Amino acid sequence: MAKPVILTVDDDPDVLQTIARDLRQQYGDRYRIVRADSGASALEATQQLKLRNEAIALFLVDQRMPNMSGVEFLEQALGVFPGAKRALLTAYADTDAAIRAINNTRIDYYLLKPWDPPQEKLYPVLDDLLDDWFATFRPPFEGIRVVGNRWSPQSHQVKDFLARNQVPYQWLDVELEPEAQQILTFAESEDRQSLPLVMFPDGSRLIQPSNLAIAERIGLKTQAERPFYDLVIVGGGPAGLAAAVYGASEGLSTVMIEREAPGGQAGSSSRIENYLGFPVGLSGSDLARRAVTQARRFGVEILTPQEVAQVRVEDPYRVIQLTNGSEISCHALLVATGVSYRKLNVPGMENLSGAGIYYGAAQTEAIACKGEEVYLVGGANSAGQAAMYFSKYAERVIMLVRGESLIQSMSQYLIDQIDSTPNIEVRPYTSVVEVKGEANLEAIVLVNSQTQEKQTIAANSLFIFIGASPRTDWLANLVERDANGFVLTGPDLMPDGKRPKGWVLDRPPFLLETNIPGIFAAGDVRYGSVKRVASGVGEGAIAVQFIHRYLSKV
Repeated sequence: MAKPVILTVDDDPDVLQTIARDLRQQYGDRYRIVRADSGASALEATQQLKLRNEAIALFLVDQRMPNMSGVEFLEQALGVFPGAKRALLTAYADTDAAIRAINNTRIDYYLLKPWDPPQEKLYPVLDDLLDDWFATFRPPFEGIRVVGNRWSPQSHQVKDFLARNQVPYQWLDVELEPEAQQILTFAESEDRQSLPLVMFPDGSRLIQPSNLAIAERIGLKTQAERPFYDLVIVGGGPAGLAAAVYGASEGLSTVMIEREAPGGQAGSSSRIENYLGFPVGLSGSDLARRAVTQARRFGVEILTPQEVAQVRVEDPYRVIQLTNGSEISCHALLVATGVSYRKLNVPGMENLSGAGIYYGAAQTEAIACKGEEVYLVGGANSAGQAAMYFSKYAERVIMLVRGESLIQSMSQYLIDQIDSTPNIEVRPYTSVVEVKGEANLEAIVLVNSQTQEKQTIAANSLFIFIGASPRTDWLANLVERDANGFVLTGPDLMPDGKRPKGWVLDRPPFLLETNIPGIFAAGDVRYGSVKRVASGVGEGAIAVQFIHRYLSKV
Protein backbone atom coordinates (compact mmCIF):
# COMPACT_ATOMS: atom_id res chain seq x y z
CA MET A 1 0.00 0.00 0.00
CA ALA A 2 1.23 3.51 -0.82
CA LYS A 3 2.12 5.61 2.21
CA PRO A 4 -0.59 8.07 3.29
CA VAL A 5 0.22 11.66 2.43
CA ILE A 6 0.94 14.71 4.57
CA LEU A 7 0.38 17.74 2.33
CA THR A 8 1.99 20.99 3.44
CA VAL A 9 1.35 24.32 1.73
CA ASP A 10 3.20 27.64 2.07
CA ASP A 11 4.00 30.42 -0.41
CA ASP A 12 7.32 31.24 1.32
CA PRO A 13 9.97 28.92 -0.22
CA ASP A 14 12.19 28.97 2.87
CA VAL A 15 9.34 28.18 5.24
CA LEU A 16 8.05 25.46 2.91
CA GLN A 17 11.46 23.83 2.72
CA THR A 18 11.87 23.96 6.50
CA ILE A 19 8.47 22.51 7.34
CA ALA A 20 8.89 19.75 4.73
CA ARG A 21 12.31 18.91 6.21
CA ASP A 22 10.91 18.70 9.74
CA LEU A 23 7.96 16.58 8.60
CA ARG A 24 10.16 14.22 6.65
CA GLN A 25 12.54 13.80 9.57
CA GLN A 26 9.77 12.76 11.96
CA TYR A 27 7.20 11.07 9.70
CA GLY A 28 8.99 10.13 6.47
CA ASP A 29 9.14 6.44 7.36
CA ARG A 30 5.34 6.21 7.61
CA TYR A 31 4.00 9.04 5.46
CA ARG A 32 4.82 10.59 2.12
CA ILE A 33 5.47 14.33 2.42
CA VAL A 34 4.04 16.36 -0.46
CA ARG A 35 4.53 20.12 -0.63
CA ALA A 36 2.87 22.90 -2.64
CA ASP A 37 3.70 26.61 -2.93
CA SER A 38 0.16 27.95 -3.35
CA GLY A 39 -3.44 27.07 -2.67
CA ALA A 40 -4.08 26.50 -6.38
CA SER A 41 -1.18 24.09 -6.83
CA ALA A 42 -2.14 22.32 -3.59
CA LEU A 43 -5.70 21.91 -4.85
CA GLU A 44 -4.42 20.41 -8.10
CA ALA A 45 -2.15 18.04 -6.15
CA THR A 46 -5.11 17.05 -3.97
CA GLN A 47 -7.19 16.19 -7.03
CA GLN A 48 -4.38 14.16 -8.59
CA LEU A 49 -3.93 12.21 -5.35
CA LYS A 50 -7.66 11.46 -5.44
CA LEU A 51 -7.36 10.21 -9.01
CA ARG A 52 -4.49 7.94 -7.96
CA ASN A 53 -6.63 6.69 -5.07
CA GLU A 54 -4.06 7.72 -2.48
CA ALA A 55 -5.00 8.83 1.03
CA ILE A 56 -4.23 12.21 2.61
CA ALA A 57 -3.83 11.99 6.37
CA LEU A 58 -3.07 15.63 7.14
CA PHE A 59 -3.20 19.08 5.56
CA LEU A 60 -0.71 21.48 7.14
CA VAL A 61 -1.38 24.83 5.48
CA ASP A 62 -0.17 28.40 5.87
CA GLN A 63 -3.07 30.80 6.44
CA ARG A 64 -1.66 33.97 4.87
CA MET A 65 -1.16 33.22 1.14
CA PRO A 66 -2.01 35.40 -1.90
CA ASN A 67 -5.03 34.57 -4.10
CA MET A 68 -6.21 31.74 -1.85
CA SER A 69 -5.83 31.74 1.93
CA GLY A 70 -5.20 28.59 3.90
CA VAL A 71 -8.79 28.51 5.15
CA GLU A 72 -10.14 28.96 1.62
CA PHE A 73 -7.99 26.07 0.40
CA LEU A 74 -9.09 23.81 3.25
CA GLU A 75 -12.75 24.56 2.53
CA GLN A 76 -12.29 23.13 -0.97
CA ALA A 77 -9.97 20.31 0.05
CA LEU A 78 -12.54 19.15 2.61
CA GLY A 79 -14.82 18.05 -0.23
CA VAL A 80 -12.09 15.85 -1.73
CA PHE A 81 -10.67 14.28 1.44
CA PRO A 82 -13.28 14.87 4.16
CA GLY A 83 -11.54 12.54 6.61
CA ALA A 84 -8.12 14.22 6.51
CA LYS A 85 -6.94 16.19 9.52
CA ARG A 86 -6.57 19.95 8.95
CA ALA A 87 -4.09 22.25 10.66
CA LEU A 88 -3.22 25.91 10.00
CA LEU A 89 0.18 27.54 10.30
CA THR A 90 -0.43 31.10 11.44
CA ALA A 91 1.31 34.23 12.59
CA TYR A 92 0.25 35.71 15.93
CA ALA A 93 -1.87 38.29 14.13
CA ASP A 94 -3.90 35.55 12.42
CA THR A 95 -5.05 33.76 15.55
CA ASP A 96 -8.55 35.23 15.42
CA ALA A 97 -8.97 33.92 11.84
CA ALA A 98 -7.68 30.56 12.94
CA ILE A 99 -10.15 30.36 15.82
CA ARG A 100 -13.03 31.30 13.47
CA ALA A 101 -11.84 28.59 11.08
CA ILE A 102 -11.94 26.01 13.86
CA ASN A 103 -15.57 26.91 14.48
CA ASN A 104 -16.69 27.35 10.87
CA THR A 105 -14.45 25.15 8.71
CA ARG A 106 -13.83 22.25 11.07
CA ILE A 107 -10.10 22.92 11.24
CA ASP A 108 -8.60 20.63 13.85
CA TYR A 109 -5.75 22.81 15.13
CA TYR A 110 -3.64 25.87 14.48
CA LEU A 111 0.10 26.27 15.12
CA LEU A 112 2.00 29.51 15.52
CA LYS A 113 5.10 30.31 13.52
CA PRO A 114 7.90 29.71 14.28
CA TRP A 115 7.50 26.20 15.67
CA ASP A 116 11.05 25.76 16.97
CA PRO A 117 11.93 23.44 18.50
CA PRO A 118 9.64 21.04 16.54
CA GLN A 119 10.08 18.33 19.17
CA GLU A 120 8.13 20.55 21.56
CA LYS A 121 5.92 22.78 19.41
CA LEU A 122 5.15 20.74 16.27
CA TYR A 123 5.47 16.99 16.63
CA PRO A 124 3.29 16.46 19.75
CA VAL A 125 0.35 18.22 18.10
CA LEU A 126 0.75 16.39 14.78
CA ASP A 127 1.27 13.06 16.57
CA ASP A 128 -2.14 13.42 18.20
CA LEU A 129 -3.81 14.42 14.93
CA LEU A 130 -2.22 11.57 12.95
CA ASP A 131 -2.97 8.99 15.65
CA ASP A 132 -6.58 10.13 15.64
CA TRP A 133 -6.73 9.93 11.83
CA PHE A 134 -5.12 6.51 11.70
CA ALA A 135 -7.58 5.08 14.25
CA THR A 136 -10.43 5.47 11.75
CA PHE A 137 -8.44 5.08 8.53
CA ARG A 138 -9.62 2.43 6.08
CA PRO A 139 -7.07 1.82 3.32
CA PRO A 140 -8.45 2.65 -0.13
CA PHE A 141 -8.96 -0.08 -2.73
CA GLU A 142 -5.63 -0.47 -4.49
CA GLY A 143 -6.64 -2.16 -7.73
CA ILE A 144 -8.28 -0.98 -10.93
CA ARG A 145 -11.26 1.36 -10.64
CA VAL A 146 -13.97 1.53 -13.28
CA VAL A 147 -16.18 4.61 -13.46
CA GLY A 148 -19.20 4.00 -15.62
CA ASN A 149 -22.92 3.74 -16.06
CA ARG A 150 -24.85 0.57 -15.21
CA TRP A 151 -26.70 0.76 -18.52
CA SER A 152 -23.60 1.27 -20.66
CA PRO A 153 -22.71 -1.78 -22.82
CA GLN A 154 -19.07 -0.66 -22.84
CA SER A 155 -19.05 -0.53 -19.03
CA HIS A 156 -20.50 -4.02 -18.87
CA GLN A 157 -17.86 -5.25 -21.31
CA VAL A 158 -15.03 -3.88 -19.16
CA LYS A 159 -16.48 -5.29 -15.92
CA ASP A 160 -17.11 -8.68 -17.48
CA PHE A 161 -13.61 -8.87 -18.96
CA LEU A 162 -11.93 -7.97 -15.68
CA ALA A 163 -14.13 -10.30 -13.64
CA ARG A 164 -13.66 -13.28 -15.95
CA ASN A 165 -9.90 -12.77 -15.98
CA GLN A 166 -10.04 -12.57 -12.16
CA VAL A 167 -8.61 -9.06 -12.01
CA PRO A 168 -9.86 -7.24 -8.86
CA TYR A 169 -11.58 -3.95 -9.60
CA GLN A 170 -13.82 -1.38 -7.93
CA TRP A 171 -16.99 -0.33 -9.72
CA LEU A 172 -18.14 3.29 -9.31
CA ASP A 173 -21.54 4.05 -10.83
CA VAL A 174 -21.71 7.65 -11.99
CA GLU A 175 -25.47 7.72 -11.41
CA LEU A 176 -25.29 6.57 -7.80
CA GLU A 177 -21.97 7.54 -6.24
CA PRO A 178 -20.83 11.16 -5.74
CA GLU A 179 -17.20 9.98 -5.73
CA ALA A 180 -17.60 8.78 -9.32
CA GLN A 181 -18.75 12.22 -10.50
CA GLN A 182 -15.95 13.85 -8.52
CA ILE A 183 -13.37 11.62 -10.20
CA LEU A 184 -14.75 12.48 -13.64
CA THR A 185 -14.45 16.18 -12.83
CA PHE A 186 -10.84 15.86 -11.70
CA ALA A 187 -10.00 13.69 -14.72
CA GLU A 188 -11.63 16.25 -17.05
CA SER A 189 -13.87 13.50 -18.41
CA GLU A 190 -17.31 14.78 -17.48
CA ASP A 191 -18.81 13.70 -20.83
CA ARG A 192 -20.82 10.62 -19.93
CA GLN A 193 -20.66 9.49 -23.53
CA SER A 194 -16.94 8.85 -22.90
CA LEU A 195 -17.54 6.25 -20.20
CA PRO A 196 -16.29 3.92 -18.92
CA LEU A 197 -13.18 5.48 -17.45
CA VAL A 198 -10.72 2.80 -16.33
CA MET A 199 -8.19 3.98 -13.77
CA PHE A 200 -5.05 2.09 -12.81
CA PRO A 201 -3.17 2.20 -9.48
CA ASP A 202 -0.35 4.33 -10.92
CA GLY A 203 -2.81 7.11 -11.85
CA SER A 204 -2.94 6.36 -15.58
CA ARG A 205 -6.33 5.88 -17.19
CA LEU A 206 -8.06 4.67 -20.35
CA ILE A 207 -11.37 5.85 -21.82
CA GLN A 208 -13.66 3.25 -23.41
CA PRO A 209 -10.77 0.78 -23.76
CA SER A 210 -10.94 -2.43 -25.74
CA ASN A 211 -10.32 -5.73 -23.95
CA LEU A 212 -6.98 -5.93 -25.73
CA ALA A 213 -5.94 -2.47 -24.48
CA ILE A 214 -6.79 -3.44 -20.91
CA ALA A 215 -4.99 -6.77 -21.27
CA GLU A 216 -1.82 -5.10 -22.48
CA ARG A 217 -2.02 -2.53 -19.68
CA ILE A 218 -2.38 -5.11 -16.88
CA GLY A 219 0.24 -7.46 -18.27
CA LEU A 220 -1.78 -10.30 -19.80
CA LYS A 221 0.11 -12.12 -22.53
CA THR A 222 -1.33 -11.41 -25.98
CA GLN A 223 1.57 -12.45 -28.24
CA ALA A 224 3.26 -15.84 -28.55
CA GLU A 225 6.90 -16.09 -27.55
CA ARG A 226 7.79 -18.54 -30.31
CA PRO A 227 6.73 -19.18 -33.90
CA PHE A 228 6.36 -22.95 -33.46
CA TYR A 229 4.84 -25.29 -30.83
CA ASP A 230 4.18 -28.99 -30.59
CA LEU A 231 0.57 -28.26 -29.61
CA VAL A 232 -1.67 -25.25 -30.13
CA ILE A 233 -4.96 -25.26 -28.22
CA VAL A 234 -7.66 -22.86 -29.35
CA GLY A 235 -10.10 -22.24 -26.51
CA GLY A 236 -9.54 -21.99 -22.77
CA GLY A 237 -12.56 -23.73 -21.29
CA PRO A 238 -12.40 -26.96 -19.26
CA ALA A 239 -11.40 -29.06 -22.29
CA GLY A 240 -8.69 -26.65 -23.42
CA LEU A 241 -7.29 -26.18 -19.92
CA ALA A 242 -7.20 -29.94 -19.27
CA ALA A 243 -5.41 -30.54 -22.58
CA ALA A 244 -2.93 -27.77 -21.76
CA VAL A 245 -2.11 -29.29 -18.38
CA TYR A 246 -1.74 -32.84 -19.69
CA GLY A 247 0.08 -31.81 -22.86
CA ALA A 248 2.64 -29.58 -21.15
CA SER A 249 3.14 -31.96 -18.23
CA GLU A 250 4.02 -34.68 -20.72
CA GLY A 251 6.64 -32.62 -22.48
CA LEU A 252 4.78 -30.93 -25.34
CA SER A 253 5.56 -27.27 -25.95
CA THR A 254 2.06 -25.85 -25.62
CA VAL A 255 0.30 -22.56 -26.20
CA MET A 256 -3.39 -21.94 -25.45
CA ILE A 257 -5.28 -19.16 -27.25
CA GLU A 258 -8.41 -17.77 -25.57
CA ARG A 259 -10.58 -15.00 -27.02
CA GLU A 260 -12.07 -13.77 -23.72
CA ALA A 261 -10.87 -15.38 -20.49
CA PRO A 262 -9.68 -18.81 -19.32
CA GLY A 263 -12.54 -20.92 -18.05
CA GLY A 264 -14.87 -20.39 -21.00
CA GLN A 265 -18.59 -20.54 -20.34
CA ALA A 266 -17.96 -22.73 -17.29
CA GLY A 267 -15.70 -20.03 -15.86
CA SER A 268 -18.65 -17.66 -15.59
CA SER A 269 -20.74 -20.17 -13.66
CA SER A 270 -21.58 -18.96 -10.17
CA ARG A 271 -21.57 -22.46 -8.67
CA ILE A 272 -20.68 -25.96 -9.89
CA GLU A 273 -21.77 -28.55 -7.34
CA ASN A 274 -21.53 -31.84 -9.23
CA TYR A 275 -17.84 -31.73 -10.18
CA LEU A 276 -15.98 -34.72 -8.81
CA GLY A 277 -13.77 -34.06 -5.79
CA PHE A 278 -15.48 -30.87 -4.57
CA PRO A 279 -18.28 -32.03 -2.26
CA VAL A 280 -19.40 -28.50 -1.37
CA GLY A 281 -18.98 -27.24 -4.95
CA LEU A 282 -16.88 -24.42 -6.31
CA SER A 283 -17.40 -21.45 -8.58
CA GLY A 284 -16.43 -21.55 -12.22
CA SER A 285 -13.90 -18.78 -11.60
CA ASP A 286 -12.25 -20.85 -8.84
CA LEU A 287 -12.01 -23.84 -11.14
CA ALA A 288 -10.51 -21.69 -13.91
CA ARG A 289 -8.03 -20.06 -11.53
CA ARG A 290 -6.79 -23.41 -10.25
CA ALA A 291 -6.48 -24.82 -13.76
CA VAL A 292 -4.64 -21.75 -15.08
CA THR A 293 -2.19 -21.89 -12.18
CA GLN A 294 -1.60 -25.58 -12.87
CA ALA A 295 -1.11 -25.02 -16.60
CA ARG A 296 1.36 -22.18 -16.09
CA ARG A 297 3.27 -24.28 -13.60
CA PHE A 298 3.94 -26.75 -16.41
CA GLY A 299 5.02 -23.99 -18.79
CA VAL A 300 1.88 -23.44 -20.86
CA GLU A 301 1.72 -20.07 -22.62
CA ILE A 302 -1.74 -18.54 -22.37
CA LEU A 303 -2.65 -15.83 -24.85
CA THR A 304 -5.69 -13.76 -23.89
CA PRO A 305 -7.61 -11.97 -25.22
CA GLN A 306 -6.59 -13.32 -28.59
CA GLU A 307 -8.56 -14.86 -31.42
CA VAL A 308 -7.85 -17.14 -34.34
CA ALA A 309 -8.92 -15.94 -37.78
CA GLN A 310 -8.16 -19.07 -39.82
CA VAL A 311 -6.05 -22.20 -40.06
CA ARG A 312 -4.31 -23.83 -42.99
CA VAL A 313 -2.33 -27.01 -43.57
CA GLU A 314 1.26 -26.96 -44.74
CA ASP A 315 2.28 -30.56 -44.05
CA PRO A 316 3.60 -31.56 -41.65
CA TYR A 317 2.53 -28.29 -39.99
CA ARG A 318 -0.76 -26.67 -39.10
CA VAL A 319 -0.55 -22.87 -39.33
CA ILE A 320 -2.85 -20.69 -37.22
CA GLN A 321 -3.38 -17.07 -38.22
CA LEU A 322 -4.51 -14.70 -35.46
CA THR A 323 -6.82 -11.75 -36.01
CA ASN A 324 -3.87 -9.37 -35.64
CA GLY A 325 -2.22 -11.00 -38.66
CA SER A 326 0.51 -12.90 -36.80
CA GLU A 327 0.93 -16.65 -37.32
CA ILE A 328 1.82 -19.65 -35.15
CA SER A 329 2.82 -23.05 -36.52
CA CYS A 330 2.40 -26.39 -34.79
CA HIS A 331 2.45 -30.13 -35.31
CA ALA A 332 -0.97 -30.65 -33.69
CA LEU A 333 -3.97 -28.40 -33.19
CA LEU A 334 -6.76 -28.93 -30.67
CA VAL A 335 -10.05 -27.10 -31.21
CA ALA A 336 -11.68 -26.50 -27.83
CA THR A 337 -13.57 -23.27 -28.46
CA GLY A 338 -16.70 -24.44 -26.69
CA VAL A 339 -20.04 -22.77 -27.28
CA SER A 340 -21.61 -19.43 -26.57
CA TYR A 341 -25.19 -18.66 -25.56
CA ARG A 342 -27.52 -18.37 -28.51
CA LYS A 343 -28.88 -14.92 -29.23
CA LEU A 344 -32.51 -14.25 -28.42
CA ASN A 345 -33.82 -12.96 -31.72
CA VAL A 346 -36.80 -10.78 -30.81
CA PRO A 347 -37.63 -7.12 -31.55
CA GLY A 348 -35.63 -4.61 -29.52
CA MET A 349 -32.83 -6.96 -28.50
CA GLU A 350 -29.99 -5.52 -30.54
CA ASN A 351 -30.16 -2.01 -29.07
CA LEU A 352 -30.44 -3.15 -25.45
CA SER A 353 -27.78 -5.83 -25.26
CA GLY A 354 -25.45 -4.82 -22.43
CA ALA A 355 -27.97 -2.23 -21.20
CA GLY A 356 -30.20 -4.43 -19.09
CA ILE A 357 -30.03 -7.52 -21.31
CA TYR A 358 -27.10 -9.85 -20.77
CA TYR A 359 -25.92 -13.25 -21.98
CA GLY A 360 -24.65 -15.07 -18.92
CA ALA A 361 -22.89 -12.47 -16.71
CA ALA A 362 -24.55 -13.54 -13.44
CA GLN A 363 -21.59 -12.71 -11.22
CA THR A 364 -20.78 -9.42 -12.95
CA GLU A 365 -24.22 -7.84 -12.62
CA ALA A 366 -25.80 -9.56 -9.61
CA ILE A 367 -24.89 -6.91 -7.02
CA ALA A 368 -26.39 -4.17 -9.21
CA CYS A 369 -29.71 -6.06 -9.08
CA LYS A 370 -30.01 -5.93 -5.30
CA GLY A 371 -33.62 -5.53 -4.26
CA GLU A 372 -34.95 -5.79 -7.82
CA GLU A 373 -36.86 -8.37 -9.83
CA VAL A 374 -34.63 -10.31 -12.21
CA TYR A 375 -35.78 -12.33 -15.21
CA LEU A 376 -33.82 -15.33 -16.52
CA VAL A 377 -34.46 -17.06 -19.84
CA GLY A 378 -33.42 -20.73 -19.96
CA GLY A 379 -33.92 -24.04 -18.22
CA ALA A 380 -30.55 -25.78 -18.26
CA ASN A 381 -27.90 -25.96 -15.51
CA SER A 382 -26.32 -22.60 -16.34
CA ALA A 383 -29.67 -20.87 -15.84
CA GLY A 384 -30.30 -22.78 -12.61
CA GLN A 385 -26.90 -21.88 -11.18
CA ALA A 386 -27.48 -18.24 -12.09
CA ALA A 387 -30.93 -18.27 -10.48
CA MET A 388 -29.49 -19.54 -7.22
CA TYR A 389 -26.78 -16.88 -7.30
CA PHE A 390 -29.20 -14.05 -8.09
CA SER A 391 -31.53 -15.18 -5.31
CA LYS A 392 -28.94 -13.91 -2.79
CA TYR A 393 -29.26 -10.36 -4.12
CA ALA A 394 -32.53 -9.86 -5.98
CA GLU A 395 -35.90 -9.51 -4.31
CA ARG A 396 -37.31 -12.04 -6.74
CA VAL A 397 -35.91 -14.20 -9.55
CA ILE A 398 -38.32 -15.28 -12.31
CA MET A 399 -37.17 -18.11 -14.57
CA LEU A 400 -38.87 -18.13 -17.98
CA VAL A 401 -38.94 -21.68 -19.37
CA ARG A 402 -40.36 -22.70 -22.75
CA GLY A 403 -41.16 -26.26 -21.66
CA GLU A 404 -43.48 -27.60 -19.01
CA SER A 405 -40.77 -27.85 -16.34
CA LEU A 406 -37.05 -27.99 -15.63
CA ILE A 407 -36.88 -31.79 -15.44
CA GLN A 408 -35.77 -32.46 -19.03
CA SER A 409 -32.85 -30.03 -19.07
CA MET A 410 -31.56 -29.48 -15.54
CA SER A 411 -29.77 -31.62 -12.95
CA GLN A 412 -32.00 -32.80 -10.13
CA TYR A 413 -29.84 -31.23 -7.39
CA LEU A 414 -30.43 -27.79 -8.94
CA ILE A 415 -34.15 -28.38 -9.35
CA ASP A 416 -34.36 -29.28 -5.65
CA GLN A 417 -32.45 -26.14 -4.66
CA ILE A 418 -34.68 -23.92 -6.81
CA ASP A 419 -37.83 -25.53 -5.38
CA SER A 420 -36.67 -24.78 -1.85
CA THR A 421 -35.68 -21.15 -2.53
CA PRO A 422 -38.71 -18.95 -1.78
CA ASN A 423 -37.74 -15.96 -3.96
CA ILE A 424 -37.29 -18.01 -7.16
CA GLU A 425 -40.34 -18.48 -9.37
CA VAL A 426 -40.41 -20.80 -12.41
CA ARG A 427 -42.86 -19.88 -15.18
CA PRO A 428 -43.32 -22.76 -17.64
CA TYR A 429 -44.54 -22.43 -21.23
CA THR A 430 -43.28 -18.84 -21.26
CA SER A 431 -41.17 -17.08 -23.89
CA VAL A 432 -39.95 -13.52 -24.40
CA VAL A 433 -41.27 -12.17 -27.71
CA GLU A 434 -40.24 -8.51 -27.45
CA VAL A 435 -38.16 -6.19 -25.27
CA LYS A 436 -38.72 -2.45 -24.83
CA GLY A 437 -36.66 0.51 -23.68
CA GLU A 438 -34.81 3.59 -24.82
CA ALA A 439 -31.42 3.87 -23.09
CA ASN A 440 -31.92 0.64 -21.12
CA LEU A 441 -34.36 -2.21 -20.72
CA GLU A 442 -37.71 -1.03 -19.38
CA ALA A 443 -40.17 -3.82 -20.18
CA ILE A 444 -40.44 -7.32 -21.64
CA VAL A 445 -43.36 -8.89 -23.51
CA LEU A 446 -44.08 -12.50 -22.58
CA VAL A 447 -46.31 -15.05 -24.27
CA ASN A 448 -47.72 -18.27 -22.86
CA SER A 449 -47.38 -21.01 -25.49
CA GLN A 450 -50.49 -22.83 -24.25
CA THR A 451 -52.92 -19.93 -23.94
CA GLN A 452 -51.17 -17.54 -26.41
CA GLU A 453 -51.80 -14.82 -23.85
CA LYS A 454 -49.40 -11.88 -24.07
CA GLN A 455 -48.26 -9.89 -21.07
CA THR A 456 -46.08 -6.77 -20.84
CA ILE A 457 -44.07 -6.57 -17.62
CA ALA A 458 -41.81 -3.81 -16.33
CA ALA A 459 -38.25 -5.13 -16.12
CA ASN A 460 -34.75 -3.70 -15.88
CA SER A 461 -32.69 -6.91 -15.98
CA LEU A 462 -33.00 -9.86 -18.34
CA PHE A 463 -30.35 -12.60 -18.39
CA ILE A 464 -30.27 -15.14 -21.19
CA PHE A 465 -29.01 -18.72 -20.92
CA ILE A 466 -30.34 -20.50 -23.99
CA GLY A 467 -28.86 -23.14 -26.22
CA ALA A 468 -25.38 -23.55 -27.51
CA SER A 469 -23.78 -21.97 -30.57
CA PRO A 470 -20.29 -23.25 -31.49
CA ARG A 471 -17.53 -20.85 -32.52
CA THR A 472 -16.21 -22.61 -35.60
CA ASP A 473 -16.52 -20.22 -38.55
CA TRP A 474 -12.72 -19.98 -38.70
CA LEU A 475 -12.62 -23.68 -39.58
CA ALA A 476 -14.89 -23.34 -42.63
CA ASN A 477 -13.76 -25.03 -45.87
CA LEU A 478 -11.24 -27.14 -43.99
CA VAL A 479 -12.69 -29.05 -41.05
CA GLU A 480 -15.99 -30.90 -41.47
CA ARG A 481 -18.86 -29.72 -39.28
CA ASP A 482 -22.54 -30.54 -38.90
CA ALA A 483 -25.32 -28.20 -39.99
CA ASN A 484 -25.12 -26.31 -36.67
CA GLY A 485 -21.36 -25.82 -36.80
CA PHE A 486 -20.30 -28.54 -34.36
CA VAL A 487 -17.03 -30.27 -35.31
CA LEU A 488 -17.25 -33.88 -36.52
CA THR A 489 -14.64 -36.29 -35.17
CA GLY A 490 -13.77 -40.00 -35.22
CA PRO A 491 -16.69 -42.33 -36.01
CA ASP A 492 -19.02 -39.38 -36.71
CA LEU A 493 -16.91 -38.67 -39.81
CA MET A 494 -17.65 -42.16 -41.13
CA PRO A 495 -21.39 -42.87 -40.76
CA ASP A 496 -21.20 -45.25 -43.72
CA GLY A 497 -17.91 -46.79 -42.63
CA LYS A 498 -15.90 -44.96 -45.27
CA ARG A 499 -13.03 -42.69 -44.35
CA PRO A 500 -13.49 -38.94 -44.81
CA LYS A 501 -13.02 -37.48 -48.26
CA GLY A 502 -9.39 -36.50 -48.78
CA TRP A 503 -8.13 -38.57 -45.83
CA VAL A 504 -4.62 -39.70 -46.81
CA LEU A 505 -3.45 -41.85 -43.89
CA ASP A 506 -3.65 -45.65 -43.73
CA ARG A 507 -5.43 -45.55 -40.38
CA PRO A 508 -8.93 -44.11 -39.74
CA PRO A 509 -9.27 -40.87 -37.72
CA PHE A 510 -8.73 -41.21 -34.00
CA LEU A 511 -11.71 -40.86 -31.69
CA LEU A 512 -11.31 -37.07 -31.25
CA GLU A 513 -9.58 -36.34 -34.58
CA THR A 514 -11.21 -34.35 -37.35
CA ASN A 515 -11.11 -35.04 -41.07
CA ILE A 516 -7.71 -33.28 -41.14
CA PRO A 517 -4.95 -35.42 -39.58
CA GLY A 518 -3.38 -33.61 -36.64
CA ILE A 519 -6.40 -31.39 -35.98
CA PHE A 520 -8.44 -32.60 -33.00
CA ALA A 521 -11.54 -31.37 -31.20
CA ALA A 522 -12.66 -31.72 -27.58
CA GLY A 523 -15.38 -30.41 -25.32
CA ASP A 524 -18.66 -28.71 -26.14
CA VAL A 525 -17.55 -27.70 -29.66
CA ARG A 526 -17.45 -31.34 -30.71
CA TYR A 527 -20.52 -32.94 -32.26
CA GLY A 528 -22.17 -35.36 -29.84
CA SER A 529 -20.31 -34.18 -26.75
CA VAL A 530 -21.85 -34.23 -23.29
CA LYS A 531 -22.30 -30.65 -22.16
CA ARG A 532 -20.77 -31.01 -18.70
CA VAL A 533 -17.57 -29.67 -17.16
CA ALA A 534 -16.29 -33.11 -16.20
CA SER A 535 -16.77 -34.52 -19.69
CA GLY A 536 -14.95 -31.52 -21.19
CA VAL A 537 -12.01 -32.10 -18.85
CA GLY A 538 -12.03 -35.80 -19.74
CA GLU A 539 -12.06 -35.15 -23.47
CA GLY A 540 -9.20 -32.65 -23.15
CA ALA A 541 -7.10 -35.24 -21.34
CA ILE A 542 -7.97 -38.03 -23.78
CA ALA A 543 -7.22 -35.80 -26.77
CA VAL A 544 -3.62 -35.43 -25.60
CA GLN A 545 -3.15 -39.20 -25.71
CA PHE A 546 -4.30 -39.29 -29.33
CA ILE A 547 -2.08 -36.29 -30.09
CA HIS A 548 0.92 -38.22 -28.76
CA ARG A 549 0.02 -41.13 -31.02
CA TYR A 550 -0.29 -38.78 -33.99
CA LEU A 551 3.04 -37.08 -33.22
CA SER A 552 4.82 -40.42 -32.96
CA LYS A 553 4.18 -40.93 -36.68
CA VAL A 554 4.92 -37.37 -37.87
